[in-house]
Amino acid sequence: MTDSLIIPCPHCSGLNRIPAARLGEAPRCGRCKSAVLPGTPFAVDAAGFAAQLKGDLPLLLDVWADWCGPCKAFAPTFAQAARELSGRVRLAKLDSEANQPLAAQLDIRSIPSLILFKGGVEVARQSGALALPQLRAWLRQHGLPT
Repeated sequence: MTDSLIIPCPHCSGLNRIPAARLGEAPRCGRCKSAVLPGTPFAVDAAGFAAQLKGDLPLLLDVWADWCGPCKAFAPTFAQAARELSGRVRLAKLDSEANQPLAAQLDIRSIPSLILFKGGVEVARQSGALALPQLRAWLRQHGLPT
């Protein structure tokens, strides 16, 4: 029997059951037919955030704002991490200005902030931008394969 993972679609939030052995085969959402693991960071908002916490793959959330210089400088690193870690962790971005109530609920005090969720529960938080080697080390420290 093949182990399957439940993964929310980053586009429609539909839940998809995907065999673990097929994660590298660019799985598509059964509802909207979009890529379930796009290999790029995807945007979340208050409406879709709760759905993205569901599922078996960890979620790494980058909380940022358009006016933030360090956030903009970190964006290419986060995008590279999304490409390299596809199928092991999902990377999402939350615009703290456009989603102020959710940012407050998440107790965001500085940006950029990274929050790692496993099984819908926050397991780690990091304030400030990281270089890719440090981001990988931080994820390994919290039990993720990089």
